[in-house]
Amino acid sequence: MSGSSPKTNGSIHLVASDLDGTLLRSDDSVSQRTLAALARTVAAGIRFVLVSARSPGWLAPEAARLGLDGIGICCNGAVVYDYEAERVLIHRPLEPETARELVHGLRRAAPGVIFGCERPSGFIAEPAYRPLFRPPDSIPRADVLALVAEPVTKLVLQHPELSQPELHAIAAGFGGGTIEACYSGAGLVEISAAGVTKGSALTELCLELEIERDAVIAFGDMLNDISMLEWAGRGIAVANAHEEVLAIADEVTASNDEDGVALVLETVLAAG
Repeated sequence: MSGSSPKTNGSIHLVASDLDGTLLRSDDSVSQRTLAALARTVAAGIRFVLVSARSPGWLAPEAARLGLDGIGICCNGAVVYDYEAERVLIHRPLEPETARELVHGLRRAAPGVIFGCERPSGFIAEPAYRPLFRPPDSIPRADVLALVAEPVTKLVLQHPELSQPELHAIAAGFGGGTIEACYSGAGLVEISAAGVTKGSALTELCLELEIERDAVIAFGDMLNDISMLEWAGRGIAVANAHEEVLAIADEVTASNDEDGVALVLETVLAAG
């Protein structure tokens, strides 16, 4: 547990929430109940921050759909983005030398591994990479060693045979403390620079905003959400969360398909 202040259920000044699998339903829709709860939360003067593995270009349209503005945390904490100004406030990349060493090591340890690469200039991937959410022909293609010539926001790994936990275990064993490995999306393992997590980015944002951790609620469902749920005053898992997330959460709410986030927000607003 990072930080030293005790957890409490006092006055809430900021809500941090993962998007996919947490705030959005399984079909990527958002319910009217959730939209109403978000609007009431913001109207009450409580900041609502999306904290996602998505890049700014993929998170900003969702923020607009949800009626949110201000700041979002993207790429598992590697980027802090201002929606209104349409600019990156903070970027914490993997340095090219670290990324190259990692690529060589993973190719030896997990032959057949396939790389995608999120960079400030956009997402680009190796020819065999299978995108989850966009048409394959919409992604520029190149060998990963050409991609990591510039600082890398995050590397994304796939493998045709290894399971997600198996690939994650291999990736997490590399780097000698110079990387963070996690996973969220189906079949993907994501790698960021050391110390770059959703929790570390949320901690820094709250320090800048002068908001104590005991005034923060965080919601999540996957392993990349654990760091922020552990740091927040109330770390809440949706019922559909990964078993490791359920194990560390302070509370469990209803699933994403049952408006679990809205349910908690309604309770917070009623108490306030």
